[in-house]
Amino acid sequence: MIFSEVRAYLKSHRRASLTDMCHRFDIEADALRGMLDKLIAKQKVEKVARSEPACGGCSKCDSGNVEIYRWLQ
Repeated sequence: MIFSEVRAYLKSHRRASLTDMCHRFDIEADALRGMLDKLIAKQKVEKVARSEPACGGCSKCDSGNVEIYRWLQ
């Protein structure tokens, strides 16, 4: 159930941070990473490179500690 919810969330939001999704689904980061890894393997999602801005580039957060995932299709 939650796997399909994560997929739908990323599909509708286009990109989201791991922290935001952990709060949204009330799940531990490692468990969520496992689901995201399955979506990455299916080429539905990619982890955004750390060189890209985490969001809009406002610099209010430490982008080095933020994991962002992006829907590909």
